[in-house]
Amino acid sequence: MFKKFAGRLRNKYFYTFLIFGLWMLFFDNNNFIAQFRLSRTLNELEMEKDYYLSEIEKDRQACYELRTDTLTLEKFGREQYLMKRDNEDIYLIVDGDE
Repeated sequence: MFKKFAGRLRNKYFYTFLIFGLWMLFFDNNNFIAQFRLSRTLNELEMEKDYYLSEIEKDRQACYELRTDTLTLEKFGREQYLMKRDNEDIYLIVDGDE
């Protein structure tokens, strides 16, 4: 068994593979550690992309409803911009936490 292992230590291809492996593991710009970090960053960015695409779809749906439904448009104006009719009064209730 030791002779097999000793024979491999004399093999120039063994040393070449060992040096190549160490170089790729630690020293190269595209080393395995950097690839792992890039892969993790890519996964995070893809999750953010999915979130923003869903938010865009929600906003697109809200814009469509505001353009087509007058009741939704009135509700939006009342809630967001405190708009009112001439014969109405608005009372704002503010929580003490804010």
